[in-house]
Amino acid sequence: MKKIIPLIISLLVLVACGSQSEGSVESIIASNDLKAIRAKKAEVIAEQNRIKDQIQLLDKAIAELDENTKIPLITTYQVDHEEFTHYLELQGSVTTKDLLVIYPEYSGILTDVYVTDGDKVRKGQVLARIDDGGLSQQLAQLKIQAELSKTTFERQQRLWDQKIGSEMQYLQAKSNYESQAQAIAQLEQQVAKTVITAPFSGTIDDVLSEQGSVVTPGQTPLMRIVSLDNMYIVSDVPEKYVSNIKTNKKVLVDFPILNKQMESKIRQVGDFIDPNNRTFKVEITVPDNDSSIKPNLTAKLNINDYTNPKALLIPQSVISENASGEQYIYIVKDKQGEDAVAEKITIETGLTQGDVIEVLNGLESGTEIILEGARSVNDGQQVRIINSES
Repeated sequence: MKKIIPLIISLLVLVACGSQSEGSVESIIASNDLKAIRAKKAEVIAEQNRIKDQIQLLDKAIAELDENTKIPLITTYQVDHEEFTHYLELQGSVTTKDLLVIYPEYSGILTDVYVTDGDKVRKGQVLARIDDGGLSQQLAQLKIQAELSKTTFERQQRLWDQKIGSEMQYLQAKSNYESQAQAIAQLEQQVAKTVITAPFSGTIDDVLSEQGSVVTPGQTPLMRIVSLDNMYIVSDVPEKYVSNIKTNKKVLVDFPILNKQMESKIRQVGDFIDPNNRTFKVEITVPDNDSSIKPNLTAKLNINDYTNPKALLIPQSVISENASGEQYIYIVKDKQGEDAVAEKITIETGLTQGDVIEVLNGLESGTEIILEGARSVNDGQQVRIINSES
């Protein structure tokens, strides 16, 4: 305090001198002497700067001697290398390759429907029949005629082998038999189209045409069959992630409607970039034994696109940005017990996940950064640490 008293006295003398010179300032202004007015202004400015310097010296001295001076209270966190896993958030939809609406291949009346909604069926099982319009009778007649043609051909062949009869008779018998065999095969294909069978094992999700209705090939849907044994989730990924999204990458899947979460992996990554939306498709596996998951169900996906086992992470809330767009934080230096000095450092950041962000440059492991109070301190300011985390 003995050092402060002379400084205060000097300041008071300067202020008093300034007060006594007010009349001279007014008289100089009244003289309309531009040169003198400018000289007096420079003198006043110099005096003002000297007073400002004296006040700063007084403030510094008071801060050093007054134990009641308010020092910012802060908390700190010591950064260290840790694993950082970043997830890309997307939306997907459950689908299956075994989802099919069955259409007839033959036109006619749907005479029989052997299944109902929810029935489990096997691959090749008969599901329905369409009236063949007499094709079965024609097929039976053709088969009878074909038997006769076959017998005739076999006899002519035996005679021809013995060099008995003409070659023309043999060839006519052969041609007649082969043409009838082809006619039978073609008619059997037509008759087979009147029988609707299951293309794969699954569940009849919906019977769309009733027994007795007239059906038309490619136009009248008969029933929908689905299998839940090979479901997957499909999603569109922006092309900028094409180098980070690979097969077998971990995916966190959330079904909001079911309130269900699970872990899965990418089973396939598309090789085609859609020119309309600049995305590529990925497929994520769905467990085969989960019957609660249905096709077209919406899923939220978190795909692991980046992992750094030795990352430096800090809370996003401690980062500030200057007018040039540079990011900076405050750390502590010259630490002596609870007292330290705040220092501003510029950093370069990378990806964020939740409330934390990865620091790529400008920060070293073991550095103590300011958490609480980070936005209320200045570079070089004395601070007091009330809590330190590691």
